[in-house]
Amino acid sequence: MATRRRLQALTRHASALFSKSPSFHSLPAPLPIYQPLKTLTSNFSLISSSPDPTRSLTRHFSSKPRIGDVNEDNEHSEEEEDDDDDDDDDDEEVGDSEDESAYRCSGSKREYTPEEKEAEAAGIGYQVIGPLQRSDRVFKPYEPVFAVVQVGSHQFKVSNGDCIFTEKLKFCEVNDKLVLNKVLMLGSSSQTIIGRPILPDAAVHAVVEEHALDAKVIIFKKKRRKNYRRTKGHRQELTKLRIVDVQGIEKPEPVVTEKPPKAPKAPGKKTEKVVVAA
Repeated sequence: MATRRRLQALTRHASALFSKSPSFHSLPAPLPIYQPLKTLTSNFSLISSSPDPTRSLTRHFSSKPRIGDVNEDNEHSEEEEDDDDDDDDDDEEVGDSEDESAYRCSGSKREYTPEEKEAEAAGIGYQVIGPLQRSDRVFKPYEPVFAVVQVGSHQFKVSNGDCIFTEKLKFCEVNDKLVLNKVLMLGSSSQTIIGRPILPDAAVHAVVEEHALDAKVIIFKKKRRKNYRRTKGHRQELTKLRIVDVQGIEKPEPVVTEKPPKAPKAPGKKTEKVVVAA
């Protein structure tokens, strides 16, 4: 079977060469299949000779490539390696530019302009006035007025002299004066004002006392029967604010009630202690 297939392949090649090249018409016609293999190979060696000696039209069944093919493959491989190197250089340049942009856009390293700082602080719900001076008398006695303010995504009910902890506020340092703009409600003993949703004329003044860390929270993850356990800890950054004034509502005047003077005790008989001997 193998010899028959080889003979058929040889005859196909011979007929293709006769039909394509006119110079081969003078050669004898294709031999029949039943002719011995030696005569076919001897005749086919004449047919396979081409005007280009470097390029043979015969099929090579060996695994070793030819010399010309090796040179062409080496040239193609060198060109592909050069193209790959150029692409890698371009990718590295693009990656470097992306890293630089990410480095510049990171919150810890980015430099904000004063307008950007003011806009971002206003979005959270506060405004930085400036550092606290020694001549400032911001701390006042207690007043019976309360306010509900929003800082970020949290709401607090505060009064004069209260202390609250919020998530860490940017662009402010210790002893800076702040104004909390998002006031949702004001109230006193005589009236209550509710915003829709914010009161535009109301404001709550505060002073930054410290930036601190909250207590550690343990995050434990487990997947049963998978040998998976992960334990992590987290401490939330906080800012401590001291409320110093609530504005936007009429503050009732403090009523001073005088205590009546104590009446003098009437003189009475003194009781004498008698010692009884046992």
